[in-house]
Amino acid sequence: MPELPALFSAWFAARGWTPRPHQLAMLAAARAGESALLIAPTGGGKTLAGFLPSLIGLAAAPRPGLHTLYVSPLKALATDIARNLLAPVQELGLPVTIETRSGDTPANRRARQRAAPPHILLTTPESLALLLSWPGAEALFGALEAVVVDEVHALAGGKRGDQLALGLARLGVLAPALRRVGLSATVAHPDALAAYVGASRIVRAPPGAAPEVALQLPAGRLSWSGHMGLDAAPEVMARIRAAGMTIVFVNTRAQAELMFQALWKLNDPTLPIALHHGSLEVAQRRRVEAAMAAGRLRAVVATSSLDLGIDWGGVDQVIQVGAPKGVSRLMQRLGRANHRMDEPSRAVLVPANRFEVLECEAALQGVAAGALDGDPPRPGGLDVLAQHLLGRACAGPFLPDEAFAEVRRAAPYAALPREEFDAVLDFVATGGYALAAYARHHKLFHDSEGRMHVRSARIAAQYRMNVGTIVEAPLIKVRLAGQGRSRRGPGPVLGEIEEYFVSMLRPGDSFLFAGRTLRFLRLRETVVEAAEGSGKDPLIPAYEGGRLPLSTNLADRVRALLADPARWGAFPAPVAEWLRLQRTCSRLPGDRDLLVETFPRGGRWYLVAYCFEGRNAHQTLGMLVTKRMQRAGFAPLGFVATDYVLGVWSAAQPTDVAALFAQDMLGDDLEAWMAESSLLKRSFRTVAVIAGLIERHRPGAEKSRRQVTVNTDLVYDVLRRYQPDHVLLRATRADAASGLIDLGRLAGMLERVKGKVVHMALSRVSPLAVPVLLEIGRESVRGAATEDDMLAEAEALIAEATAAADPPPPPVRTRERAGGTPPAALGAAPRQGRLFPP
Repeated sequence: MPELPALFSAWFAARGWTPRPHQLAMLAAARAGESALLIAPTGGGKTLAGFLPSLIGLAAAPRPGLHTLYVSPLKALATDIARNLLAPVQELGLPVTIETRSGDTPANRRARQRAAPPHILLTTPESLALLLSWPGAEALFGALEAVVVDEVHALAGGKRGDQLALGLARLGVLAPALRRVGLSATVAHPDALAAYVGASRIVRAPPGAAPEVALQLPAGRLSWSGHMGLDAAPEVMARIRAAGMTIVFVNTRAQAELMFQALWKLNDPTLPIALHHGSLEVAQRRRVEAAMAAGRLRAVVATSSLDLGIDWGGVDQVIQVGAPKGVSRLMQRLGRANHRMDEPSRAVLVPANRFEVLECEAALQGVAAGALDGDPPRPGGLDVLAQHLLGRACAGPFLPDEAFAEVRRAAPYAALPREEFDAVLDFVATGGYALAAYARHHKLFHDSEGRMHVRSARIAAQYRMNVGTIVEAPLIKVRLAGQGRSRRGPGPVLGEIEEYFVSMLRPGDSFLFAGRTLRFLRLRETVVEAAEGSGKDPLIPAYEGGRLPLSTNLADRVRALLADPARWGAFPAPVAEWLRLQRTCSRLPGDRDLLVETFPRGGRWYLVAYCFEGRNAHQTLGMLVTKRMQRAGFAPLGFVATDYVLGVWSAAQPTDVAALFAQDMLGDDLEAWMAESSLLKRSFRTVAVIAGLIERHRPGAEKSRRQVTVNTDLVYDVLRRYQPDHVLLRATRADAASGLIDLGRLAGMLERVKGKVVHMALSRVSPLAVPVLLEIGRESVRGAATEDDMLAEAEALIAEATAAADPPPPPVRTRERAGGTPPAALGAAPRQGRLFPP
């Protein structure tokens, strides 16, 4: 192992530290000029290991210009790392400048950073893409020696990861001696991640202390459905009072607002409790982060905005409200507590309903086994490549052959065929065959030597205004209106909510946001003006794409738990009894089959399939199954998809149930559905925005949600009709395999259960079906009175399910028949998540 320079050895000794072996291994890799991936547990000193070679190099040979680039998936993480790096730099007396750069950085500072960059710049993938799009990129990055990618597992495999990989490939051309460093604590596929980073060496630190994780249920009843977990607020508050500092993690921004309000009502000692999520104003998030770093908070309710790597050394415990949806995600959040490698993190899981108890127990077993989940990185998206090529032209003209070779250096595009590259380049240049007649889609031209140029400064400006792969619904700022004589001017901006939610508000309506109850006053231009207020059953802003589906690994574990009664001892008594009742009244899902129950209730027939493949896959399955039910004459009326089950209700009794789940639904049925699917159109909107076909932001104007929808839907129809092999349609279908439609998981499930569909024809609802019946028609968070109604309904359902009855009929296990279901008269088109009268 290499020795540290005397200055650095003395600094370690003064702090009572000894360099860890993996930190010295990373230093050895750097001295050998090797790129490396470091896999180390939270609190293991990953950040210092990544930056130590740069600090030593700058101490030995100080020079002007950008030396090290740090890329983080979170702006807050970059800010935190900058704060932590300043301590050793100042204590060592190093002449090293450190700055951050993101969309929140003032324009004058961003301009100055391009002209006079710091030694170490901490940024995000989007800001890196912007920097690479300026003509001075070669001068800025030409002497770059190292790039450090933190929490690399959170980027690889997604569109932001594709964008970063293309940026890293570009940096490798601008700075041929560049050394790459990847840092991660949770890695399911280390070799694939090393290839993504471009690392020739993988350094593994020893595992840290095993976390101490407990399950917390609310006192009294355990909810049958819902996912907010508000019933457990008293227990959560009690744990906050008993600890020093707590992070209360939730899964959505709406849930964060509700949980914060619930805790604040119980906060009799008025402990300092804060709220943190991505829609809050930047200044408020920064105040919360600073207060956490200074130890001035007792708790913060947060979403994934605080998931990654941030060093809150004073956090005593993490409380996860709601099921974690994945083992890797849970371990990431567990690591926020204690943040020391040799001491256990302490955490509490708070399931919101009975199915979530199963998921939490499966997650605990996954953590104990160290079984990380996550798919290996997929091939890069063509829409991201289109955006990158336009940015490449904004920086200066390029030859297609050179650009193709450069793109192939990015791991997600290593196998990209030349014809795919040429098709994407043609789209960027002309819009492709179907759109070439429209001048607005012409963004590049080639000169006599074949070099590609951007057509105008306006196109370059539009690129820079729309760069990035995070596509959210249009957002509108919320401003607190001035009140009283002492507040004549406008009040502070609290954050942003989605445009569609604003369209639902009427003057006087109350809603929860930024930890406050607000009263909607008016929409003035593009700003919501609101006042502090109160109201019964305030509305809760919700956000598209806010809920993550159940991971494949965790779904497998849940099925295995259900199928093995010998393991039910781990469950709380109400859940174990629930499963025993299910076994008596019907049967339990197996780990390799598909249990489908049908039963009548209230003049309708219900079909419940226990798939455990996640909400997105179930939503697609619901669309396809209801189409088959229409053809069979069962008159489906609607369906609801949760992470665990699919529930369909119909006017007629479903029969030959196995045929409804035949694998051939992924043939003609799928093609017919995708031709008219609103979900596929939604995926196309995202692809079109990323690829630059539709610009959300233009100088002096913003496109509304409706404008973007109308524009992309029109283009989608044109492309399907005139150029069905257009690169954007291919990109949309590729996204569908793992995104909103999740065809990959659906196909895997249908293959797994082929010939193993077990149909239980029941005379009444089963205990396991009670939660999904309660979800039917549940479209938003309701007030307490409605929750009481739901509780009464749950009690009635479970009484019905457990009433004395004849023994359940034997399961009908049938093989799929060829050809699917027979044609029949079509019923009314089903709709998701709503009840309609027959």
